[in-house]
Amino acid sequence: MNIWAKMLTALRGGVNEAGEAIVDSQALRILDQEVRDASEELKRSKDSLAEIIARQKLSEEKVAQMQQKISEYEGYAIKALEQSDESLAHEVAGKMAELENQLKTEQEAGSGYAASASSLRNAIHQAEGNIRRLKQQVDTVKATESVQRAQMAVAERHSGSNTKLRTAMESLERIKERQALAGAQMAAASELAEETSDVSLQSKLEAAGISASSKSADDILVRLREKASS
Repeated sequence: MNIWAKMLTALRGGVNEAGEAIVDSQALRILDQEVRDASEELKRSKDSLAEIIARQKLSEEKVAQMQQKISEYEGYAIKALEQSDESLAHEVAGKMAELENQLKTEQEAGSGYAASASSLRNAIHQAEGNIRRLKQQVDTVKATESVQRAQMAVAERHSGSNTKLRTAMESLERIKERQALAGAQMAAASELAEETSDVSLQSKLEAAGISASSKSADDILVRLREKASS
């Protein structure tokens, strides 16, 4: 695979990922629309069922009328035969044959309407069950989505609180460190002041001839002899 093919493949992958991200972000809205579309299809199916049932009833009425006509013409034919009027009987029989052929066609049409209505009823019943279950699942998904959003909000607030708490603790530690440094600086300044005061006092005593004189080797030997004899 050359570089251009790889780039095109990467581009297609990026487009697919972007498309999936959009679909995921709009999943509930898409799901709601799909439920509405299914409900509309179900409504149209019910309208079609109503039309088929209406045609079936009209067909059944035509069948009943034709059967009545056939019975009526059958009576006419019998009377013509009773009167030995073969020509009239034959003509009436021809009319009966025409009606019976029409009856057969109409009965087949009625049976087709009945079969279609039965099949469509079953399909509508199944679709209603599927849509009902789908709506229940959508309600469950929406409820879960709401709970998860609330949990995420709480988690984010908790995380924010922890962050703020850590920031506050860090600020407090910096303040303590600064205060400790200031205290150490003041203690050092006080010690320096005392040392300076002692040096100044020592200088004044020496200037007045009051300071202790330096000890000589003889002084140390006298002290050592006293310790040795004791």
